[in-house]
Amino acid sequence: MAIKKAYGYMTRMKDGAPQVLVFQHINLEAGIQIPKGTVDANETPLEAVIREMKEETGLVEFVVDGLLAEDFWENDDGAIHHRYFYKILLEEAPDEWDYQPTGGGAEEGLTFHFFWINNQQEVELVRGHGDYLDYIFHKTAP
Repeated sequence: MAIKKAYGYMTRMKDGAPQVLVFQHINLEAGIQIPKGTVDANETPLEAVIREMKEETGLVEFVVDGLLAEDFWENDDGAIHHRYFYKILLEEAPDEWDYQPTGGGAEEGLTFHFFWINNQQEVELVRGHGDYLDYIFHKTAP
């Protein structure tokens, strides 16, 4: 059975162009990521993405604009992930900040460094995290 994962492309407009929120994990091997997490048994992917965005970023004032994409993806360990990618709109957020996620588990005690990217080529996101960035930067969403 596939593991459900909710991904959030948190976006804002800066000088008339979209930006996407990413973070650098304190463990540099973990790479640069977007906020995401596992969908709990008692919640929908939409509920999960809202919870995960709050837990991982500390931001609470945002609007889920909609589901951008849904797919099945094989993780490095062979597990199949049923992935849900959401576009999330922000009006107010710092240009960069550090935050300790509140969801517990493997992230307990970690600090994430958040910042914004202006295009898909600016950073290399960990495997799979950038799969649908073109929907944000090139407005080719389905």
